[in-house]
Amino acid sequence: MSQFTPEKSAAIRAEFPQLSEAVSGHPLVYLDTAATSLRPRIAVDLESEFALRHTAAVNRGAHSLAAEATEAYDDARASIAAFVGARPNQLVFTSNATESINLIALAVQLASAVGAPARFSLATGDEVVVSEAEHHANLIPWQEVARQTGAVIRVAPITDGGELTAEAVKSVMSDRTRIVAFSAVSNVLGITNPVRAISDLGRAAGAIVVVDACQSAAHGRLDVDSYGADFVVFSAHKMYGPTGIGALWGTTKILAEMPVVLTGGAMITRVDYDSSDYLPAPAKFEPGTPRLTQAIGWAETLRFVESIGVDAIAAHEEALGSEMFAGVADIPNVRILGTADDVHRVGLVSFAVEGVHPHDVGQYLDSRGIAARVGHHCAQPLHKRLSVDSSTRFSLGMYSTSDDVALALAALADARTFFGEG
Repeated sequence: MSQFTPEKSAAIRAEFPQLSEAVSGHPLVYLDTAATSLRPRIAVDLESEFALRHTAAVNRGAHSLAAEATEAYDDARASIAAFVGARPNQLVFTSNATESINLIALAVQLASAVGAPARFSLATGDEVVVSEAEHHANLIPWQEVARQTGAVIRVAPITDGGELTAEAVKSVMSDRTRIVAFSAVSNVLGITNPVRAISDLGRAAGAIVVVDACQSAAHGRLDVDSYGADFVVFSAHKMYGPTGIGALWGTTKILAEMPVVLTGGAMITRVDYDSSDYLPAPAKFEPGTPRLTQAIGWAETLRFVESIGVDAIAAHEEALGSEMFAGVADIPNVRILGTADDVHRVGLVSFAVEGVHPHDVGQYLDSRGIAARVGHHCAQPLHKRLSVDSSTRFSLGMYSTSDDVALALAALADARTFFGEG
């Protein structure tokens, strides 16, 4: 049941013009927020206004427009950092969370090739620990690290119900573990992992701990320090913000140690023909023209989120998520992926419909105005682990309602009959 009054829900939805559109002759029911959230009008309007009236080169130029743009950009970084409990100098802007993870992975490859710094350097037989439930973005970069360095990928198992435990991670660790990389919330299972317990295991072993927070950042209060990790990554477009910008948070110490892998202008203090000196983080990881309007738009988006209330949004999504999970579970011949009991979940459920391919399910849902995700959700190994090729996923946002859930459940209940499987 929605935690928002009908009036509050209507006011929130009015900020998202896309929800007034029709799909296949039906009002849009948007249940693909875990892939990309819709954007509030107020943030898009501010971003457009800034682009049209205030654009200028950041961190260079002595004229007033440049100074104003630089101040706005710095303020945006400070706002986004504050939203996740960070300091501005700990927040590196990237194109998305995938690029953030790749920056770390490339730094490890570079350090391993030259043997320094030791914290980032891997040798043959060293281990990178991931889980069975990782998004490809937090698996493939580490595969490349292993290929380049001779390191070994160790995979922590999940239960048949989709739960990742600290004990499972510990079971694949050894004195050769150098990196522990895992998601805070699975984008397929919707289950919140024991982030601090796993991070503590990794840090105690002297490993670099990387947390993919793309789903947790979108569905509750993210406090990066509370995770106990070295790095935390997340993306704006899953937090009602613009595409093309994400963030890499790191502790002050780890960012100071991390080698530079992308180079160019705007990240240096001195340049000669044979050598250069770099600015401290975050500038040393942000060469070239910055993501100016995206940062401005993201910061305004987060102010909008705060105006609704992060905890209120989380409670709303969790309540609707429980309703949605129970409703899907009640539909015959539909199998939910991730059924572990006594775990915390976000408003997300993935499922397989017996006898009907997920793409067919998705097209049928679309014919009823319901936007859902189909495929392996960039988590192919996880689907293999759960003995399915792919699945369909419903995921909620602040703008979702009980009516949305009811319409989606009714359409899903009819899917097998439509395809002659009922």
